[in-house]
Amino acid sequence: MARTKDPAVRTLLIERAAHMLRTREPITLRSLVAGTGVSTMAVYTHFGGMDGMWQALRQEGFTRLAARFAALAMSADPVRDLSALVAAYLGNALDHPDLYRVMFDATFDLEDLKAADATLEYLVRAARRARDAGRFRAGLDPLELAIQSWAIGHGLVSLVANGPLPRQTLDHAAPMLTALFISQGDLPGRCRASVEQGWKQPAPSGEEPEDRAGTQRGCV
Repeated sequence: MARTKDPAVRTLLIERAAHMLRTREPITLRSLVAGTGVSTMAVYTHFGGMDGMWQALRQEGFTRLAARFAALAMSADPVRDLSALVAAYLGNALDHPDLYRVMFDATFDLEDLKAADATLEYLVRAARRARDAGRFRAGLDPLELAIQSWAIGHGLVSLVANGPLPRQTLDHAAPMLTALFISQGDLPGRCRASVEQGWKQPAPSGEEPEDRAGTQRGCV
């Protein structure tokens, strides 16, 4: 009889592996399940083995990022929405630093590359809307701007979520985005207002707003 797959066990093993990576514990089949209450067979049941587990670990980071993006309510202001997506990207990394660390580790393939790529498409759509609305210059490449916006968020949060810099470092994100968008044709005053509105995202679960200095004060 085939074993029933319990999604809670799959999540437990993924989060356990991510934590072990962050604390630099050796990850083996036995050490992964130690203290979890499940047997080594669970790794095969849910992932087909350790290689499959590593693939799932990378994928989970993108799955949670996609859920974060999908939860955002889009507005009539596409520049605001593009800023909100970058803010959500930072929030996701701060909420899940263990998973964030391995999202871009190409040692193992992703389970679903298209699903991971789809997270960038959220930013592409917002950039395209802004161009079509006349906020950005007519010749702008939405993909190029989406990548540049992503790079600003990724570069800063990588230095904070799993790096040496304090969260106040994230205060630089909103001014950097503002400068980028103005360089693409947006009017300075209107751009600053839009970025400020987009940057006002709720704090990640378990944190008070004052604990997220970078994501709350980025436009001040």
